[in-house]
Amino acid sequence: MSAMSTRPAPAVPVSAPVPPVQPTDTAAPPASHQRSGMAALTIGAIGIVYGDIGTSPLYTMKEIFAPEHGVALNQANLLGVVSLILWGLTIIVSLKYIILIMRADNHGEGGIIALLALALSSIAPRSAWAFPLTLVGMTGAALFFGDGVITPAISVLSAVEGLEVATPALKAYVVPLTICVLIGLYLVQRKGTAGIGAWFGPIVIVWFGALAAMGLLNVMQRPDILAAVNPMHAVGFLVRNGWIAFAALGSIVLAFTGAEALYADMGHFGARPIRLAWTFIVFPALACSYLGQGALLLANPAAISNPFYQQLGPWSVYPLVALSTIATVIASQATISGTFSIVQQAISLGYLSRMRVLYTSSKEIGQIYIPLVNWVQLAAVILAVIGFGSSSGLASAYGIAVTATMLTTTFLTFFVIRYKWKMHLLLCLTATSLFMLVDLAFFSANLLKIVSGGWFPILLGALMLTLMLTWRKGRQLVAQSKQKDMIALPAFLASLLDDSITRVEGTAVFFRGEGDGVPHALLHNLVHNKVLHERIVFITVINADVPFVAAAQRVRIEPLGHACHQVDLRFGFQEQRDIPAALELCGAQGLPFDMMATSFFVSRQTVIPTRGDGMATWRESLYATMARNARDAAGYFRLPTNRVIELGSQIQI
Repeated sequence: MSAMSTRPAPAVPVSAPVPPVQPTDTAAPPASHQRSGMAALTIGAIGIVYGDIGTSPLYTMKEIFAPEHGVALNQANLLGVVSLILWGLTIIVSLKYIILIMRADNHGEGGIIALLALALSSIAPRSAWAFPLTLVGMTGAALFFGDGVITPAISVLSAVEGLEVATPALKAYVVPLTICVLIGLYLVQRKGTAGIGAWFGPIVIVWFGALAAMGLLNVMQRPDILAAVNPMHAVGFLVRNGWIAFAALGSIVLAFTGAEALYADMGHFGARPIRLAWTFIVFPALACSYLGQGALLLANPAAISNPFYQQLGPWSVYPLVALSTIATVIASQATISGTFSIVQQAISLGYLSRMRVLYTSSKEIGQIYIPLVNWVQLAAVILAVIGFGSSSGLASAYGIAVTATMLTTTFLTFFVIRYKWKMHLLLCLTATSLFMLVDLAFFSANLLKIVSGGWFPILLGALMLTLMLTWRKGRQLVAQSKQKDMIALPAFLASLLDDSITRVEGTAVFFRGEGDGVPHALLHNLVHNKVLHERIVFITVINADVPFVAAAQRVRIEPLGHACHQVDLRFGFQEQRDIPAALELCGAQGLPFDMMATSFFVSRQTVIPTRGDGMATWRESLYATMARNARDAAGYFRLPTNRVIELGSQIQI
């Protein structure tokens, strides 16, 4: 016999989209304010969104022509490689992300978890596609964590490696200096990015300006590199080099890392500022940089040892190292913040156990800090830096997580445009098949790098996917176990309240999951205290598949008779679960709350693994450990600590 629990696991996402909050003031702001606001958002987008892809020129060309990859350094191959990069940026970033995928926003929010919620809402709840889509989305999210480890490691390490170009004597200090920079970066995460975030945009604009200027100077020396704009050079490179060209795609994809950030950070800045920044600043600067490095190698093939730092000569190395380090720290910050957001969304949708989430800004809800994730990621990043030792070593581990996430994004986008937007099947296939083929080509090429380093992000992704699948399945088993002993709430109340039971002053709040019966905490209260409060409220927290829920849609109250009420509270996956704040909205519907006269009954649930038809024993033990270490419900729901009564319960799975 299993015990029932009032500790509410996050509910299954609802399928019906909830309308966003409508602004109360419909008057349009002055045009000058609109322009200044758009300019500020665009500058901010340059700093946060494009830091990762903007620092790719540090190592991409060096890795493509690394001796172990077998790509001969000659004019034909240089034109082909630069052409592949230029047209890859056009197809993957401009066409796929800027034009198509950024249209698939979940009420303004983007990212793999938001896209998964949108895709699931486009199909029937019990559709056969529900689990495959969930698995694809969770796989993409899991691999994003691998990308979140590799990006800070390779970015900062590649910047500091510029010291080797200045003098080989500094080579021994590259890894220690990189670790010091990374530790400093993770130590300041708890303070949030509100203070230094204002500097991100201008600094990265200087970075892109330097990329463009250096590139143009080298192009002026060898203008014949401009022939790479012709896509036939890319085709010729692939045909002429065959298998070597296919393997080279695993390094060429380094030029596109960070493209997923355009979509993931859309909720912070909006689609238009991100598009403007890409079109007028980022894409031109990146194109100039890759053309410039190609021109440099045409003129001086010996510069392949590190073409980025040799574009202007020895005098520029130290200034470039300083600027590159700052730029890579900013790029790493964007990835770290993105990891926090993905984890928060996964927790809200019930894919991960509850963790402590700190809000570092009183103005921006998206600025959060998750201590456990911060320190675990730092440990993994340091291990990556020490284990691989160089940006070249990390480059072998980088592409597979990025390309797999791109592939899952394309797959989920098809379901959104086909079943959510109801577009014609042929048009949907045409719109996604090209991108799917490109993603598959790059992903397949990166599979060749599993032995040389690709195993690392796969291992990290597999660990995260195991945690998410175990938590999801464990919650289902807990729900099934509770259903076996469920006592229907209406019948229970009818039989109980018809008797002469003592009612005491105040309000008692009990938590119920969707479809649950009588909360175990209510039964405990009756057994031990032999009384009920004069007003009883049952709260069910429902996770909506949208980022934010309008205040008018937050609360639904159902009277149950005998001064008992069922209150459903809906929250978006970007919102904090603040129960007291949500209960304040009940007053407008005739159910006011006085917190000083309200008691919250919460059950601390202990999961006991048992042999049976559930999960493997080790997975049940893992779930029990995750449940035991999950953040308590009182803290997660921001309940007043002096009004919480905790009751222990056990449940077998």
